[in-house]
Amino acid sequence: MNSIRLRLLLVLLAAWVVGAAVMGLVTYRNVLDETETLFDYQLRQMALSLRDQGEIAGNQLEALADEQLDFVVQIWSEDGRSIYASRAHPALPSRALLGLADVTVQGQAWRTFSVATRARVIQVAQPRQIRQRLAADAALHSVLPMLRLAPVMALAIWWLAATTLAPLRRLAAEVRGRDEQSLVALPSTGLPDELAPLVHALNALLQRLGESLDTQRAFVSDAAHELRSPLTALKLQLQLLARASDPVARGKATATLAAGIERAARLVEQLLALARSEPGAAAAPVQDLDLCEVVRQAVAETVPMAQSRGTELELIAGAPVLMRGDAPALVVLARNLVDNAVRYAPPGTRVEVQVGLDGGRPVLRVDDAGPGIPPAERERVFDRFYRRSGGEEQGSGLGLAIVRSVASRHGAEVELGASPAHGLRVTVRFAIWRPQT
Repeated sequence: MNSIRLRLLLVLLAAWVVGAAVMGLVTYRNVLDETETLFDYQLRQMALSLRDQGEIAGNQLEALADEQLDFVVQIWSEDGRSIYASRAHPALPSRALLGLADVTVQGQAWRTFSVATRARVIQVAQPRQIRQRLAADAALHSVLPMLRLAPVMALAIWWLAATTLAPLRRLAAEVRGRDEQSLVALPSTGLPDELAPLVHALNALLQRLGESLDTQRAFVSDAAHELRSPLTALKLQLQLLARASDPVARGKATATLAAGIERAARLVEQLLALARSEPGAAAAPVQDLDLCEVVRQAVAETVPMAQSRGTELELIAGAPVLMRGDAPALVVLARNLVDNAVRYAPPGTRVEVQVGLDGGRPVLRVDDAGPGIPPAERERVFDRFYRRSGGEEQGSGLGLAIVRSVASRHGAEVELGASPAHGLRVTVRFAIWRPQT
């Protein structure tokens, strides 16, 4: 039973049935008790009225002898002789118990009230069966309106449940009518307090989906634009290679083509790395790791390029720096930082990579002796495909974008500043490491 409406109906109906049953039972019992009390009062009043008058008048004798009258009146003399009975009965109580009493004669129960005077004893009796039937009829009549009201209440509960859940049905219809391109926020006015948080959460989700789709569209558009130029250049270089007539020209064209292929391969590699580091991408398992080992692996992969440029690459890492994260993604982050430092630093200079702790937070710091980045451009260089003008090295413009994306996934901060060698210093500060229990 997954229907909220059906469950609500059943719960309300069950609650009403139980409440009505309890109330009806209590009312029934109360009316029975009140009727019994009323009948006892009638017995007493009749007996007292006969006691207070001397003899029973003739008209009263006829009224008391009526067969339709439930009461039986008996009078005994002071010596116990029966001197009066209102009507003949096969089994009347043969003796009087003063006050209210229950008497059983030949299997029939009587309710009696007896009172004594100086000359006689008066008893008024009523069969228990008649009293119970009359009391039950009175009690049933008091409960009957509630039973007649039951269908009306059931319809009212059904209508109430349908009206209460109407906003939920309208919301479901609104969502059902959307297509994959419709990410406009759902109406949030006039909603019940219980439904408003759901609509606000859905609107927030739609907003995030819209931003994610916009980011993906921009990424695909930028990637297509960036790939067009190197692919066009490769086609031209291939044509130059085909037209080369002598070995020297052919060797030069081959080297140019190889460099172009290398640049295109690096661009594709950077695009794939950026796609893997985007929010929403399939996340690799997070584990406890040593940041020093991660950076050492990234530095080792960059050593050949540093040697080809005559750049001195130094790693300063002491005790293990423990943290939690995605090791392959952090290798990509560190490799991009070291690779950028080697590429943009003048040949023959020094690139320093440091790993340590700062206030309990793991820190990765890369210093180079390159041209640096002016403060006004330090935020823009994190944009995709942004390249500073005037540099000799023409990169893909994705390195720092990848660094920030990976850092954001790890809750880290990336800061750009000036290095002691008047180049660029990149500092990545991670969250404080807490071991898993």
